Amino acid sequence: MNIPAPFSENQMRFFWNCFDHWFNVAEGGKRGGKNVLITMAYCTILEKHPSRIHLIAGVSTATARLNILDCDGFGLKNYFEGRCREGTYQNRDCLYIQTATGEKVVLVSGGGKAGDEKLIKGNTYGTAYITEANECSETFIKEVFDRTLSSPDRKVFHDLNPKAEGHWYYENILNLHEKKQNENPEYGFNYGHFTIADNMSISDDQLRAVLATYDRSTVWYARDILGKRKAAEGLVYPFFSAGQDTYLFHGDASHIDGQFYVSIDYGTHNPCSMGLWVIHDGKALRIKESYFDSRAERVQRTDEEHYAELERLTKGYYIQAVVVDPSAASFIETIRRHGKYLVIPADNDVLNGIRCVASLMQAGLVTIHESCTASRREFGLYSWDDKAKEDRVVKENDHAMDDIRYFCYTILAPLIRWADWRRK
Repeated sequence: MNIPAPFSENQMRFFWNCFDHWFNVAEGGKRGGKNVLITMAYCTILEKHPSRIHLIAGVSTATARLNILDCDGFGLKNYFEGRCREGTYQNRDCLYIQTATGEKVVLVSGGGKAGDEKLIKGNTYGTAYITEANECSETFIKEVFDRTLSSPDRKVFHDLNPKAEGHWYYENILNLHEKKQNENPEYGFNYGHFTIADNMSISDDQLRAVLATYDRSTVWYARDILGKRKAAEGLVYPFFSAGQDTYLFHGDASHIDGQFYVSIDYGTHNPCSMGLWVIHDGKALRIKESYFDSRAERVQRTDEEHYAELERLTKGYYIQAVVVDPSAASFIETIRRHGKYLVIPADNDVLNGIRCVASLMQAGLVTIHESCTASRREFGLYSWDDKAKEDRVVKENDHAMDDIRYFCYTILAPLIRWADWRRK
């Protein structure tokens, strides 16, 4: 069994409060130890809980597995090592656990999509742990509350990363229970706020390395490092405009060798943006690009004409793969039919993709050649929708931004294992 690092005083206070409070919420920045902290409390309670059926959930079953069952080697499977096995219960994924009070069945569920609440009906749960709770649907969250009401020792756990103050989770869930706790100290609501400073497993060198990937002006620094609730507003990549030369490559790049890729944000009515990339020594350079705006040119290109432009852009280069907007089904099929390039549909997770681009650029792992004028222009215009209650970008000046995001999040990040330290 893996033993986690000692808890901070702040974490210990929250941990002990979990045993005499029914609703326990851990909020804060990335790598604040929230998952490990709640998992340890959850497992301790599970060991002696009188109920047989329990629940863990996330925005997807994959998230629940990653954050709770695995939890960087400190999850349920670690705590109950040698006493648990994965299986199914009522056609749902679950973990069977042998405890001091008999066999427990912990169902694993997704809760991020409309209708996911139907997956957990029909059972009463002794305990429930929802990771990244504010990413799940509100209906699912409320159904979990209902499904634990008759538990002989009701325990509900949430962990979450901060969002904008106006997010529905704060308005409809957290603020409600905070109010009830203030009105009645015996209500049973336990709240803890944590930052990376609470994680005693992070060395000073590791902390400096993490901080180097953030610009203090971004919403990600406020949320991930400081653990603050902050609205996404202004430019998406303010650091680029503030110090553009830091992120540009000047001069001749023809001597740089490595692995070559192309990223494409496909458009017919909207602009079509293509970028040629080289990865060398773990760093990526956008060598050149093609940007075709059908409205400005007053003519639309066919899929075959876009393909001809792809061949022009890549002439003289051996291309490892072409990553394309996953919604561009006809163009993806056109590329495949020619048989020249390996084509990969991009991972189109907008928010995590944006975080990825920002961190990679600020870590010095992504640069843009000075000749890429379309990219440079959009970096200075690409903005958050200030009127939206949830994080949302303005769907303007985003075509080069999208193709850059496809490359960084789908190709580069997995190659350099960027996401490892991002886990809670």
